[in-house]
Amino acid sequence: MRAIVLDRPGSFRVAEVPDPAPGEGQIVVRVEACGVCGTDLHIMDGEFPPTPYPITPGHEFAGTIAAVSPDVSLGLSAGDRVAVDPSLFCGYCRRCRAGRDNLCENWGAIGDTIDGAFAEYVAVPAVNAYRLPPGLDGQQGAMTEPLACAVHGLRRLGPPGLSGTAGDTAVLTGAGTMGLLLLQLMVHFGYGPVTVVDRVPARLEVARKLGASAVATDLAELADQRFEIAVDATGVAPVIEGAAGLLDRGGRLLVFGVSAADASIAASPFRIYNDEITITGSMAILRSFAPAVELLASGAVDVRPLLSEPLPLEEFGEALDRVRNSRGIKTHVRP
Repeated sequence: MRAIVLDRPGSFRVAEVPDPAPGEGQIVVRVEACGVCGTDLHIMDGEFPPTPYPITPGHEFAGTIAAVSPDVSLGLSAGDRVAVDPSLFCGYCRRCRAGRDNLCENWGAIGDTIDGAFAEYVAVPAVNAYRLPPGLDGQQGAMTEPLACAVHGLRRLGPPGLSGTAGDTAVLTGAGTMGLLLLQLMVHFGYGPVTVVDRVPARLEVARKLGASAVATDLAELADQRFEIAVDATGVAPVIEGAAGLLDRGGRLLVFGVSAADASIAASPFRIYNDEITITGSMAILRSFAPAVELLASGAVDVRPLLSEPLPLEEFGEALDRVRNSRGIKTHVRP
Protein backbone atom coordinates (compact mmCIF):
# COMPACT_ATOMS: atom_id res chain seq x y z
CA MET A 1 0.00 0.00 0.00
CA ARG A 2 0.96 3.66 -0.25
CA ALA A 3 1.64 5.75 2.84
CA ILE A 4 3.29 8.97 3.88
CA VAL A 5 6.54 8.23 5.71
CA LEU A 6 8.35 10.90 7.73
CA ASP A 7 11.91 9.61 7.84
CA ARG A 8 13.03 12.51 10.00
CA PRO A 9 11.78 16.00 10.84
CA GLY A 10 11.34 18.03 7.68
CA SER A 11 11.52 15.05 5.33
CA PHE A 12 8.62 12.97 4.03
CA ARG A 13 7.89 10.75 1.05
CA VAL A 14 5.05 8.75 -0.48
CA ALA A 15 6.26 5.19 0.02
CA GLU A 16 5.19 1.65 -0.76
CA VAL A 17 4.95 -0.15 2.59
CA PRO A 18 3.55 -3.57 3.59
CA ASP A 19 -0.22 -3.87 3.94
CA PRO A 20 -1.16 -4.09 7.64
CA ALA A 21 -2.80 -7.24 9.00
CA PRO A 22 -5.02 -7.13 12.10
CA GLY A 23 -3.17 -8.22 15.21
CA GLU A 24 -4.83 -9.43 18.38
CA GLY A 25 -7.79 -7.20 19.22
CA GLN A 26 -7.36 -5.15 16.06
CA ILE A 27 -9.17 -4.20 12.90
CA VAL A 28 -7.76 -2.82 9.66
CA VAL A 29 -9.42 0.34 8.35
CA ARG A 30 -9.36 1.43 4.72
CA VAL A 31 -8.89 5.18 5.18
CA GLU A 32 -11.43 7.42 3.45
CA ALA A 33 -10.26 10.74 4.88
CA CYS A 34 -7.62 11.93 7.32
CA GLY A 35 -7.44 15.49 8.60
CA VAL A 36 -4.29 17.59 8.79
CA CYS A 37 -3.93 19.04 12.29
CA GLY A 38 -1.55 21.50 13.91
CA THR A 39 -0.02 18.53 15.69
CA ASP A 40 0.97 17.14 12.30
CA LEU A 41 2.91 20.34 11.65
CA HIS A 42 4.70 19.93 14.97
CA ILE A 43 5.53 16.33 14.07
CA MET A 44 6.78 17.44 10.66
CA ASP A 45 8.96 20.09 12.30
CA GLY A 46 10.31 17.76 15.02
CA GLU A 47 8.51 19.70 17.76
CA PHE A 48 6.41 16.87 19.22
CA PRO A 49 8.72 15.00 21.60
CA PRO A 50 6.74 11.72 21.90
CA THR A 51 7.03 11.06 18.14
CA PRO A 52 9.59 8.51 16.95
CA TYR A 53 10.93 8.55 13.40
CA PRO A 54 10.30 7.15 10.87
CA ILE A 55 6.53 7.35 11.26
CA THR A 56 3.36 7.59 9.22
CA PRO A 57 1.36 10.42 10.82
CA GLY A 58 -2.39 11.01 10.76
CA HIS A 59 -4.73 10.83 13.76
CA GLU A 60 -8.02 12.41 12.59
CA PHE A 61 -9.56 9.77 10.36
CA ALA A 62 -12.45 7.60 9.33
CA GLY A 63 -12.94 4.80 6.84
CA THR A 64 -14.39 1.36 6.26
CA ILE A 65 -13.33 -1.81 8.00
CA ALA A 66 -11.33 -4.04 5.66
CA ALA A 67 -10.40 -6.86 8.08
CA VAL A 68 -11.20 -7.94 11.63
CA SER A 69 -9.07 -10.09 13.93
CA PRO A 70 -10.85 -13.38 14.81
CA ASP A 71 -10.71 -12.56 18.53
CA VAL A 72 -12.69 -9.30 18.15
CA SER A 73 -16.26 -9.69 19.41
CA LEU A 74 -17.56 -6.12 19.37
CA GLY A 75 -20.08 -6.52 16.57
CA LEU A 76 -17.76 -4.89 14.06
CA SER A 77 -17.72 -6.30 10.54
CA ALA A 78 -15.90 -5.72 7.29
CA GLY A 79 -17.63 -2.94 5.39
CA ASP A 80 -18.69 -0.96 8.48
CA ARG A 81 -17.81 2.74 8.29
CA VAL A 82 -16.03 3.84 11.47
CA ALA A 83 -14.28 6.79 13.03
CA VAL A 84 -11.31 5.97 15.23
CA ASP A 85 -10.29 7.49 18.55
CA PRO A 86 -6.48 7.68 18.23
CA SER A 87 -5.91 7.74 22.00
CA LEU A 88 -3.70 4.98 23.42
CA PHE A 89 -3.86 5.04 27.21
CA CYS A 90 -2.05 2.52 29.42
CA GLY A 91 -4.96 2.06 31.87
CA TYR A 92 -2.76 1.41 34.90
CA CYS A 93 -0.81 4.59 35.74
CA ARG A 94 -2.11 6.79 38.56
CA ARG A 95 -3.69 9.24 36.12
CA CYS A 96 -5.57 6.52 34.26
CA ARG A 97 -6.70 4.94 37.53
CA ALA A 98 -8.00 8.34 38.64
CA GLY A 99 -10.12 8.57 35.47
CA ARG A 100 -7.89 11.16 33.80
CA ASP A 101 -6.73 8.93 30.97
CA ASN A 102 -5.90 11.86 28.69
CA LEU A 103 -3.11 12.75 31.13
CA CYS A 104 -1.76 9.17 30.98
CA GLU A 105 1.86 8.95 32.09
CA ASN A 106 2.47 6.49 29.25
CA TRP A 107 0.41 8.39 26.70
CA GLY A 108 0.45 7.43 23.05
CA ALA A 109 -1.71 7.97 20.00
CA ILE A 110 -2.23 6.52 16.55
CA GLY A 111 -0.41 8.80 14.13
CA ASP A 112 1.55 10.52 16.90
CA THR A 113 3.56 7.72 18.50
CA ILE A 114 2.71 4.79 16.18
CA ASP A 115 1.87 4.67 12.47
CA GLY A 116 -1.33 6.47 11.56
CA ALA A 117 -3.76 7.16 8.78
CA PHE A 118 -2.01 9.12 6.06
CA ALA A 119 -2.01 5.74 4.37
CA GLU A 120 -4.38 3.58 2.40
CA TYR A 121 -4.88 1.22 5.36
CA VAL A 122 -4.16 1.36 9.08
CA ALA A 123 -4.40 -1.28 11.84
CA VAL A 124 -6.05 -0.01 15.04
CA PRO A 125 -7.42 -1.42 18.30
CA ALA A 126 -11.01 -2.49 17.71
CA VAL A 127 -12.10 -0.84 20.96
CA ASN A 128 -11.06 2.53 19.51
CA ALA A 129 -13.45 2.26 16.55
CA TYR A 130 -16.91 3.86 16.62
CA ARG A 131 -19.44 2.84 14.01
CA LEU A 132 -20.76 5.84 12.09
CA PRO A 133 -24.50 6.15 11.46
CA PRO A 134 -25.86 6.24 7.90
CA GLY A 135 -25.62 9.66 6.32
CA LEU A 136 -22.14 10.53 7.56
CA ASP A 137 -19.43 10.18 4.95
CA GLY A 138 -15.73 9.65 5.51
CA GLN A 139 -14.87 13.34 5.68
CA GLN A 140 -17.58 14.04 8.22
CA GLY A 141 -16.51 10.99 10.18
CA ALA A 142 -12.92 12.21 10.23
CA MET A 143 -14.16 15.32 12.05
CA THR A 144 -15.19 13.21 15.04
CA GLU A 145 -11.72 13.40 16.59
CA PRO A 146 -11.42 17.21 16.63
CA LEU A 147 -15.04 17.50 17.74
CA ALA A 148 -14.35 15.08 20.61
CA CYS A 149 -11.53 17.39 21.71
CA ALA A 150 -13.94 20.34 21.66
CA VAL A 151 -16.53 18.40 23.68
CA HIS A 152 -13.91 17.67 26.35
CA GLY A 153 -12.92 21.33 26.33
CA LEU A 154 -16.42 22.56 27.16
CA ARG A 155 -16.71 19.93 29.87
CA ARG A 156 -13.55 21.40 31.40
CA LEU A 157 -14.97 24.91 31.10
CA GLY A 158 -18.13 23.90 32.92
CA PRO A 159 -21.78 24.52 32.07
CA PRO A 160 -23.19 27.95 31.20
CA GLY A 161 -24.78 30.07 33.85
CA LEU A 162 -22.12 29.75 36.56
CA SER A 163 -21.43 33.49 36.66
CA GLY A 164 -24.65 34.15 38.53
CA THR A 165 -25.89 36.64 35.94
CA ALA A 166 -29.06 36.31 33.91
CA GLY A 167 -27.15 35.00 30.88
CA ASP A 168 -23.56 34.35 29.92
CA THR A 169 -21.81 36.38 27.30
CA ALA A 170 -18.81 34.78 25.60
CA VAL A 171 -15.85 35.72 23.43
CA LEU A 172 -14.11 33.11 21.31
CA THR A 173 -10.71 33.84 19.78
CA GLY A 174 -9.83 31.87 16.65
CA ALA A 175 -12.21 30.77 13.88
CA GLY A 176 -10.24 27.90 12.46
CA THR A 177 -11.45 24.31 12.65
CA MET A 178 -11.41 24.06 16.43
CA GLY A 179 -12.83 27.51 17.00
CA LEU A 180 -15.78 26.87 14.69
CA LEU A 181 -16.48 23.51 16.34
CA LEU A 182 -16.33 25.14 19.79
CA LEU A 183 -18.64 27.90 18.55
CA GLN A 184 -21.29 25.42 17.46
CA LEU A 185 -21.08 23.57 20.75
CA MET A 186 -21.34 26.81 22.73
CA VAL A 187 -24.41 27.87 20.76
CA HIS A 188 -25.96 24.41 21.03
CA PHE A 189 -25.47 24.17 24.79
CA GLY A 190 -26.64 27.70 25.54
CA TYR A 191 -23.50 29.61 26.47
CA GLY A 192 -25.21 32.82 25.47
CA PRO A 193 -24.32 35.21 22.67
CA VAL A 194 -20.84 34.39 21.35
CA THR A 195 -18.57 37.00 19.79
CA VAL A 196 -15.89 35.49 17.53
CA VAL A 197 -12.53 37.13 16.84
CA ASP A 198 -10.28 36.18 13.91
CA ARG A 199 -8.02 38.02 11.47
CA VAL A 200 -9.46 36.23 8.40
CA PRO A 201 -12.74 37.81 7.20
CA ALA A 202 -13.80 34.67 5.28
CA ARG A 203 -13.66 32.64 8.47
CA LEU A 204 -15.74 35.24 10.29
CA GLU A 205 -18.39 34.90 7.59
CA VAL A 206 -18.57 31.18 8.33
CA ALA A 207 -18.73 31.96 12.05
CA ARG A 208 -21.76 34.19 11.48
CA LYS A 209 -23.50 31.43 9.56
CA LEU A 210 -22.78 28.97 12.37
CA GLY A 211 -24.28 31.12 15.11
CA ALA A 212 -21.86 33.87 16.15
CA SER A 213 -23.81 36.87 17.44
CA ALA A 214 -21.00 39.27 16.54
CA VAL A 215 -17.55 39.13 14.97
CA ALA A 216 -14.37 41.20 15.15
CA THR A 217 -10.97 41.12 13.49
CA ASP A 218 -9.10 42.35 16.55
CA LEU A 219 -9.62 42.17 20.31
CA ALA A 220 -9.10 45.93 20.47
CA GLU A 221 -12.53 46.33 18.88
CA LEU A 222 -14.02 44.81 22.05
CA ALA A 223 -12.06 46.89 24.56
CA ASP A 224 -15.17 48.48 26.07
CA GLN A 225 -16.99 45.15 26.56
CA ARG A 226 -16.84 42.51 29.29
CA PHE A 227 -17.64 38.82 29.02
CA GLU A 228 -18.45 36.04 31.46
CA ILE A 229 -16.62 33.46 29.32
CA ALA A 230 -13.53 33.62 27.14
CA VAL A 231 -12.35 30.67 25.04
CA ASP A 232 -9.06 30.77 23.17
CA ALA A 233 -8.58 28.51 20.16
CA THR A 234 -5.42 30.18 18.83
CA GLY A 235 -2.70 29.21 21.30
CA VAL A 236 -1.14 32.66 20.75
CA ALA A 237 0.02 34.04 24.10
CA PRO A 238 -0.81 37.73 23.50
CA VAL A 239 -4.27 36.73 22.26
CA ILE A 240 -4.85 34.65 25.38
CA GLU A 241 -3.81 37.61 27.54
CA GLY A 242 -6.13 39.88 25.59
CA ALA A 243 -9.07 37.52 25.95
CA ALA A 244 -8.45 37.21 29.70
CA GLY A 245 -8.44 40.99 29.93
CA LEU A 246 -12.00 41.09 28.61
CA LEU A 247 -13.37 38.91 31.41
CA ASP A 248 -15.87 40.36 33.83
CA ARG A 249 -15.70 39.57 37.54
CA GLY A 250 -16.42 35.89 38.11
CA GLY A 251 -15.35 35.13 34.55
CA ARG A 252 -13.92 31.89 33.16
CA LEU A 253 -11.13 31.42 30.63
CA LEU A 254 -10.61 28.19 28.70
CA VAL A 255 -7.14 27.84 27.20
CA PHE A 256 -7.86 25.42 24.38
CA GLY A 257 -5.41 26.37 21.62
CA VAL A 258 -1.96 24.77 21.73
CA SER A 259 0.87 27.17 22.52
CA ALA A 260 4.60 26.61 22.23
CA ALA A 261 5.94 24.79 25.29
CA ASP A 262 8.04 27.81 26.31
CA ALA A 263 5.30 30.42 25.80
CA SER A 264 4.02 32.35 28.81
CA ILE A 265 1.32 34.85 29.67
CA ALA A 266 1.12 37.53 32.33
CA ALA A 267 -1.74 37.33 34.82
CA SER A 268 -2.60 39.41 37.86
CA PRO A 269 -2.82 37.17 40.96
CA PHE A 270 -4.79 39.90 42.71
CA ARG A 271 -7.37 39.99 39.93
CA ILE A 272 -7.65 36.20 39.89
CA TYR A 273 -8.29 36.35 43.66
CA ASN A 274 -10.39 39.48 43.86
CA ASP A 275 -12.52 38.86 40.76
CA GLU A 276 -12.65 35.08 41.21
CA ILE A 277 -11.31 34.45 37.72
CA THR A 278 -11.08 30.78 36.70
CA ILE A 279 -8.42 29.68 34.19
CA THR A 280 -8.83 26.17 32.78
CA GLY A 281 -6.90 24.05 30.29
CA SER A 282 -8.09 21.21 28.09
CA MET A 283 -5.96 18.42 26.66
CA ALA A 284 -7.21 16.16 23.85
CA ILE A 285 -9.98 13.60 24.38
CA LEU A 286 -11.50 12.08 27.51
CA ARG A 287 -14.53 9.82 27.00
CA SER A 288 -15.91 12.35 24.54
CA PHE A 289 -15.68 10.41 21.27
CA ALA A 290 -19.11 8.76 21.43
CA PRO A 291 -20.86 12.07 22.28
CA ALA A 292 -19.08 13.64 19.30
CA VAL A 293 -20.47 10.96 16.98
CA GLU A 294 -23.95 11.63 18.35
CA LEU A 295 -23.61 15.41 17.87
CA LEU A 296 -22.61 14.88 14.23
CA ALA A 297 -25.38 12.36 13.61
CA SER A 298 -28.07 14.61 15.10
CA GLY A 299 -26.99 17.62 13.09
CA ALA A 300 -26.29 19.66 16.23
CA VAL A 301 -22.81 20.26 14.78
CA ASP A 302 -22.49 20.81 11.04
CA VAL A 303 -18.96 20.31 9.77
CA ARG A 304 -19.73 20.70 6.08
CA PRO A 305 -19.04 24.48 5.96
CA LEU A 306 -15.53 23.74 7.23
CA LEU A 307 -14.62 21.21 4.55
CA SER A 308 -12.96 21.45 1.16
CA GLU A 309 -12.23 18.79 -1.45
CA PRO A 310 -9.69 16.29 -0.03
CA LEU A 311 -6.20 16.10 -1.51
CA PRO A 312 -4.49 12.86 -2.59
CA LEU A 313 -1.42 11.47 -0.80
CA GLU A 314 0.79 12.87 -3.54
CA GLU A 315 -0.24 16.39 -2.47
CA PHE A 316 0.54 15.92 1.22
CA GLY A 317 3.04 18.78 1.08
CA GLU A 318 0.34 21.08 -0.29
CA ALA A 319 -1.99 19.94 2.51
CA LEU A 320 0.62 20.87 5.13
CA ASP A 321 1.18 24.21 3.43
CA ARG A 322 -2.54 25.02 3.46
CA VAL A 323 -2.73 24.42 7.21
CA ARG A 324 0.52 26.24 7.95
CA ASN A 325 -0.68 29.32 6.07
CA SER A 326 -4.33 29.23 7.20
CA ARG A 327 -5.69 28.67 3.69
CA GLY A 328 -9.20 27.30 3.88
CA ILE A 329 -10.49 25.88 7.13
CA LYS A 330 -10.18 22.09 7.31
CA THR A 331 -7.84 20.20 5.00
CA HIS A 332 -8.24 16.47 4.49
CA VAL A 333 -6.16 13.90 2.65
CA ARG A 334 -7.95 11.04 0.89
CA PRO A 335 -5.46 8.17 0.55
